[in-house]
Amino acid sequence: MKRLSLIVAVFALAGILGGCGGSAGSGNQSVQPPPAALSYGDLLSSTAPATPAYDGGFAMPASAAAPTDTFEGRLELANPASNGSVEVITDTYGAFYGSDSPWEHLAAFSFEFVQDGSYLIPAQQGLVYTGSQAWNYIVGPGRAWTESDDSGYTRASFPFALVNRNDNCTHNGEMTFLFSNSKSPNISNVRYQITQETCGYMRFNLWGKIAATYTPYSVANDATIKSNNEAEVANRLPVKPLSALTTDFPNSGVVPANMISAYQSQQYIITYGLFINGVIYTSGCPTRYGEYAYCNEMRLPTFSVTKSMLNGVAMMRLGQLYGPGVYSQLIRNYVPQYTAGGNWSNVTFDDTINLATGNYLSAVSMSDENTPQAIAFIDAEDYATKINDAFTAFPSQAPPGTVFVYHSTDQFIANQAMNAYLQQQQGSGADIFNMARQDVFAPIHISQGFDTLRTDNSATGKSLGYSGLFVIQDDIAKIDKLLNNDGGKIGGKQILDPVRLQETLQRTGAPFGIPESTTGPPVDMYFNGFHADQMTYSCSFWVPNMAGSGGIIVALFPNGSTFYLVSDNNEWDWTHALSESNKLVPMC
Repeated sequence: MKRLSLIVAVFALAGILGGCGGSAGSGNQSVQPPPAALSYGDLLSSTAPATPAYDGGFAMPASAAAPTDTFEGRLELANPASNGSVEVITDTYGAFYGSDSPWEHLAAFSFEFVQDGSYLIPAQQGLVYTGSQAWNYIVGPGRAWTESDDSGYTRASFPFALVNRNDNCTHNGEMTFLFSNSKSPNISNVRYQITQETCGYMRFNLWGKIAATYTPYSVANDATIKSNNEAEVANRLPVKPLSALTTDFPNSGVVPANMISAYQSQQYIITYGLFINGVIYTSGCPTRYGEYAYCNEMRLPTFSVTKSMLNGVAMMRLGQLYGPGVYSQLIRNYVPQYTAGGNWSNVTFDDTINLATGNYLSAVSMSDENTPQAIAFIDAEDYATKINDAFTAFPSQAPPGTVFVYHSTDQFIANQAMNAYLQQQQGSGADIFNMARQDVFAPIHISQGFDTLRTDNSATGKSLGYSGLFVIQDDIAKIDKLLNNDGGKIGGKQILDPVRLQETLQRTGAPFGIPESTTGPPVDMYFNGFHADQMTYSCSFWVPNMAGSGGIIVALFPNGSTFYLVSDNNEWDWTHALSESNKLVPMC
């Protein structure tokens, strides 16, 4: 399988960010009747659903009562490989090639859950490697509640994502079921569906109803799982619809709809929003079957935003820990495979993360990324092949530090060099992603499911660095707040090298990095894994931004706001959002 990019949606339904206690409703279905497709009768019936259900029906309704039962133990689906229906929308590379393609079914599903009040929490969040040739999983926290029409059972649902193996593509859906601590059977069938994705080359609806086993027992570390979820919920940033900007900034003249330009393909926009004054203003959560039930938990892939969000941030953390000398360390001293190809004798960490190694085929900045050798590197799964492909992909053409050429291969090499440097400082068990998570992301209360793709389709593989992070909207806002608003400080402590951060944000006067274009004035720069574009209003300023394949953009505006867009049609415009944000707080 080749890869490309992206996803769809945004905004929370039915109290997803509430406290950890039960809900306040009566459970009376006459107040808010659930869709018949997800009713008690449907979940107990063996009849296969003809179509996906309305996505909003998977959410805990406002009328729901507190759960009467507690789920703790293992949920296992019975033989997913023989279950389900699929409607293929886009299949560029022919994955759905036969009558029983593994892409047409869920992978084996067996997960532990813990319940805390109305919260249903998977014991393992983040990317779960299944061994399937098609799918890995990300399972998020859901809810449990009581409805009067469920014959004494407790109802539960949770979000999940199918993730293409060795790829950042993410397909979002939900599961729901009934369970009981006293009735037989103790669990109903599980209704599931996928109705939205982050993947330009593979779009489909996948749905079904499947027999399940619930095995109750005390899950290891259940108290910690609960307390971690409580802390995460308590530390979420406030979320409002984009329309609230007109009331929160009443005299600004802001038009939220104008943040997206008229030429952009609305049907391919997954989610977008503006983070300003500590609030996430978000666009909504459309799927092909209504509003997504767990928008605040929806896993968004980042693709090449990872180059900034992981590699760039990790480099700034290393600089703060060990001094700016780390930036001039030589690749050849940390990645022994450098002899495989190109000329790496004098290439530094800085040259590599700035995509200016001097090793390339074409000086046209994006040209090399679509070559057969670059595609072979992307497709390689095991580390030995991948690191060899990274070095052999491109020959030496220029002195390092002089020519920008966009290469995912270079960012992979930079990630491995930083990893080896960290191991030299902290021991062989150190890992660059785990260090960044522990030192930078966990202290800002990143989500439990924040994770990265690794080589070898394994949790013990090497982080990629060029792609592969999985985030939620709250993660995006918190990381941008750390960079754009807090100066790399957490709780008053400097976590990121402040000088390099200001250089990365292009706020030191002269632009930093390598021009992305060799013609005309330097209006586009690349430094530390971040793009930057020069803009002129009543003053001239720079907009650093992170960009990912398919149409993912995170733009850090100098007025302290951040715009993010996740889309699936290779459209990255943020200039209209800049104009609207300027009405709220002037850039100059």
